[in-house]
Formats: sequence, C-alpha cells, structure tokens
Amino acid sequence: MTTKRQFDYKIGDRVAERPKTHGLFTHNQEVRQRISQYRTQRYGEVVGINYKPNARGAQQKFLLIRWDNRTSVTEHAMMRICPVSELERLTKEVLVPGE
Repeated sequence: MTTKRQFDYKIGDRVAERPKTHGLFTHNQEVRQRISQYRTQRYGEVVGINYKPNARGAQQKFLLIRWDNRTSVTEHAMMRICPVSELERLTKEVLVPGE
C-alpha cells in the first residue's frame, strides 16, 4: 500500500534538512560540545532529481541538493528533506520537552 507524499519538489525549490530530535541525554559538557558541531541546520536548493530502485524494485526519489555553504551537490532521500516554508512547523513537532 502506498501513501501520499507529504511534499512534491521541483528543481529550484528551497529546502532544509528535516529536523531531528534535540534530546541530548548527557551531562558531560565535553560530549555535548562534540555532538553540537554536527547539529547545525542546513539550507539549500534542489538542482536535480534521481530515482533509484529499493530492495523490492520500487522507484524511490532522491534529491540532488546544493547546500548554501557548499559548492558540490549531494544526494539525499526525499524523506530527509522538507521545504523551508514547513521547517518551523516540523521543528515544533520533534522538540523534546526541557531542551
């Protein structure tokens, strides 16, 4: 059974990485600093779309994205990306209380 995609993307769309949960379950400040360097939010533009078969042969959509701070293009599964316009709403859904 297939489900309706949440967002459809076109070349030129502004996108962001879909937010991750923000819970850091450690009191060690050194560990927190090490983890925080990998938790920045990235923004970019869709420059291409690829389709790849999954293990069952169904075609999955991958986006080619040029991030604002990079010159190279990287490939990302569509499910890990969201439109910039939806970022604030999605972030509120994944926030961990007390963080």
